[in-house]
Order: sequence, then structure tokens, then C-alpha cells
Amino acid sequence: MRADARPGRLRIVGGTLRGSRIDVPDAPDLRPTPDRVRETLFNWLMPVIEGAHCLDLFAGTGALGIEALSRGAAAVNFVEANAQLADLLRANLARLHQSAPVTRSDALQFVASGDARYDIVFLDPPFAADLWSSIAQALETHERLAPDAWIYVEAPVDAVVQLPAGWDLHREGRAGGVRYALYRRSVKL
Repeated sequence: MRADARPGRLRIVGGTLRGSRIDVPDAPDLRPTPDRVRETLFNWLMPVIEGAHCLDLFAGTGALGIEALSRGAAAVNFVEANAQLADLLRANLARLHQSAPVTRSDALQFVASGDARYDIVFLDPPFAADLWSSIAQALETHERLAPDAWIYVEAPVDAVVQLPAGWDLHREGRAGGVRYALYRRSVKL
């Protein structure tokens, strides 16, 4: 559990759900994105979040996707492999009166099996799984990104993350041992 999140609860930082709390279980490898990092990220996304179609892969608590809904995203698809986390995410969405699909699936299988394209993707896998490069490539291979999509990547500071050509770094920051970065896809069609 991160230092700025009270055990068991996490708050939504901005938008229509500002101040709302979501339940956070004590689960292995669960690292909810800290309030100040989410606030920074959504300040960066402010010009493009309204009406965006988002994908919260490795959703965990769903804090990133719920924050996106709170700030005006048109839709968020949540993907979480852990049954307990997926059920809790559904319960949090229902309590907050938010309608969004929560798919219990492996992220790579989800990306390979659909055809929806997303304007914004939140990519924050369990650090020990080292899935950044493979899931980033799968998003390209299976054409799951809008031509000018934004991709948020959260990883350990020392991780070597290989991202596809055409993902241009827009902004980045650091919080403790975590590097967070926002990329803009600039693919020539």
C-alpha cells in the first residue's frame, strides 16, 4: 500500500466524483497509483480526457479508470485478472453510480481478442510480471490504439521498458522508486 493511501480506502482526486472513496483490499502486488501522481497525470490529460474512450489494463483498484470517468471520459473498459479485485471494482463502480464494463481476463488475451480502439490507455502491470514491453507491442499488433492515442506507463525507475516506435514521450515524473510517463502515439497513416 502506498504511503498516501489510507489502508482500505483511496480517494478520487478530481472531477464529479472528487473526494469519493474507493475500497482497496490488502492484496499482493497491488500498488494503487498515489493521489499526487494521479493528479499530475490528469492535469496532463486535461485537454484530451473529455469524451475519451479509455482502457484501464491491470485495473487493480480501478483508481485510474474511475478518475478518468470522474473527469469526463466517455467510457472506460476495466481489465483485471484477479477475481477478488474485479468483484471489488464492480462494487465500487456500482456504489459510485458509474456504468463501465469490468472484464476478468488476462490483459494480453483481452488485447488480442477485441477490436475496440482506445484514445487513452493506462498501463500499470504488476512490477514483478515485467509485462510493459509485451503488452505495449500487443496494443500495436492488435490495432487497439487510436492513431493519436495517449498511453500512461508506470514502472520501477530502474526498469528497462521497450516501447513501440511512434510512442513519443510527452511528460514524465518520479515518485520514490516509481517512474510514471505519458506517451503520445504518432503513427503515420
